Amino acid sequence: MTKILLSLATLFMLSTADEIKIIDKPIDFGQERIDMTKEYIKKHYGFEVDNIEIEPKIIVLHWTADMSFKKSFNRLKPQKLFSDRKDIAKASALNVSAHFLVNRDGTIYRLMPETWMARHVIGLNYSSIGVENVGGKGNKKDDLTKAQLKSNIALVRYLAKKYPTIKMLIGHHEYREMENTEYWLEMDSGYRTKKSDPGDAFMSKVRKAVADLNLSKPIK
Repeated sequence: MTKILLSLATLFMLSTADEIKIIDKPIDFGQERIDMTKEYIKKHYGFEVDNIEIEPKIIVLHWTADMSFKKSFNRLKPQKLFSDRKDIAKASALNVSAHFLVNRDGTIYRLMPETWMARHVIGLNYSSIGVENVGGKGNKKDDLTKAQLKSNIALVRYLAKKYPTIKMLIGHHEYREMENTEYWLEMDSGYRTKKSDPGDAFMSKVRKAVADLNLSKPIK
């Protein structure tokens, strides 16, 4: 009887781990943003596309560097880049985006189709799904909440199960370690930014929790 109860408990935990609540909250992604995305692909990756569909191979975790969900969402919503993003404006007027945004309480919002290309990580946009987390103000380490950690773990599991093509899990701060991999497409050697999000501590916790998925990380 004890073995049966333990088996049932294990089964319950596994089934619960597969359950995830995602709220759709679309950013503005009309024809203008689609066309700018196509132009971005042509300019930075060197090929033309009929659509902006991607085959997900990498999950990239981020933070927004703002403690407000509303402000974080409003940053991603417009189709064109804000005027204060001079660090990346020369590369394209296409606004930054992400597929998911996780609030401080762990609520997961889907901002755009999972297999459309988002502008969220230099060199890797064409093969990656981006997950933003509200927080990281002032680039403080370990700023993200336990609820966000739990939701990121659940989201990684959801995506890895849905897309068997996903083989890697990285933090935004690790993106430059991907430059010599098959996934890197950026042609402009001068287009790089320094990132610290979401940090080694957060990534270590997520990776430990999803170790059974055998997702690779960048080799330093």
